[in-house]
Amino acid sequence: MQYLPPALEALTEQFAKLPGIGTKTAQRLAFYILNLPDGEAEAFANAIRNAKGTITHCPVCQNLTQGEGLCALCASPRRDKSTICVVADPKDVIAMERAGEYQGLYHVLHGVISPMNHVGPDDLRIKELVQLRNDQVTIQMGDLAGRLLVDVLTEDLMEAA
Repeated sequence: MQYLPPALEALTEQFAKLPGIGTKTAQRLAFYILNLPDGEAEAFANAIRNAKGTITHCPVCQNLTQGEGLCALCASPRRDKSTICVVADPKDVIAMERAGEYQGLYHVLHGVISPMNHVGPDDLRIKELVQLRNDQVTIQMGDLAGRLLVDVLTEDLMEAA
């Protein structure tokens, strides 16, 4: 027996697809959205559409940016462009920036090598990092994922030379 209208059920299912959101939390979120004034619900929907439609990857560091240009970090004249910190995920950039100590640029791989999950070097943004080699930068490994890539990057950099 179906207790929820199909549209509410569909909304609940979409929320349940989010990481860390179970069925009960998904239902709470769906009911919350339904109880929002029309203007706020529309603003919420528009924010999702706008983010999906305008957020892209920076052509230099692969971090998230809005539009086709450089991200704010790559565009900043205050950043040390001679050093790149390799991180697995855009959330790692946020964590590093909150610490406030690092002033160089980043390269976001958008994942980690995981043979168990069938994720190899070709599934990550390593090719873009190898292209930066021509800029004679020092690559610093920012986390465990970065350190695990040392061998792969060294091999790729040697082949590119």
